[in-house]
Amino acid sequence: MLIQRAGQQWRLIRNGVITVYGAWILAIAFFGIAALFLVKGPIKLHAPMSGQKIKRFNGFERFTHWVMAASFIGLALTGMLILWGKYFAMPLMGGAAYGSFLDVCKNIHNFTGPLFTICVVIFFLLFAHKNLPGKGDLQWYLTFGGIFSGKHVPAGFFNGGEKIWFWFGMTFLGLVISASGFVLDMIVPFMTIEYTRGTMQIANIIHSSAAILMSALAMGHIYIGTIGMQGSIDGMKTGYVDATW
Repeated sequence: MLIQRAGQQWRLIRNGVITVYGAWILAIAFFGIAALFLVKGPIKLHAPMSGQKIKRFNGFERFTHWVMAASFIGLALTGMLILWGKYFAMPLMGGAAYGSFLDVCKNIHNFTGPLFTICVVIFFLLFAHKNLPGKGDLQWYLTFGGIFSGKHVPAGFFNGGEKIWFWFGMTFLGLVISASGFVLDMIVPFMTIEYTRGTMQIANIIHSSAAILMSALAMGHIYIGTIGMQGSIDGMKTGYVDATW
């Protein structure tokens, strides 16, 4: 048998659907955010900074967040090189050098994955109770958080957008990526998996698709948490935010 039929189907999905449409999803997310920044600029506070600081996150919460963020960025970059590197890196580096470079990326990806999973679980335990649906969420969704109107929309500790990121982006997609990644790494705690070619092909499709969706959502999260909204990054930098914020 010169060709494994299921393997050929996997190859067509990976190199066709996932590679092509995944690139479009990430490009639309990136340029959409860039256009929003150029047209609207950062979201300003409804009043001037007061100078009074209020504690929002403690040291352990911030440490977990930054380790999770660093591991995610490392996974995203190495994952993109694994998926798309042959289109732009290999022609520049040559086949032999690219093969060695990709081997390094693969090992970074494999060993960083479990660290990311641990951070997701810890962060979930720390903040799940503060991301439950609450009063004001519906109004936040109906007005898109005031991002287009410029009007202040009241919210709780986390607003509606942060709750979507927490439950769907970080928790659901993060755990789907982790579980499928453990299958690809052949380390699945408390479960017996038959590591056939078919199992690995399905895991690869799930892993790639979920990772692309999470990366697209993460762009929005990173944007709003840094340059997209006045004063947002202070909470994760110092643990304190301005009272006006």
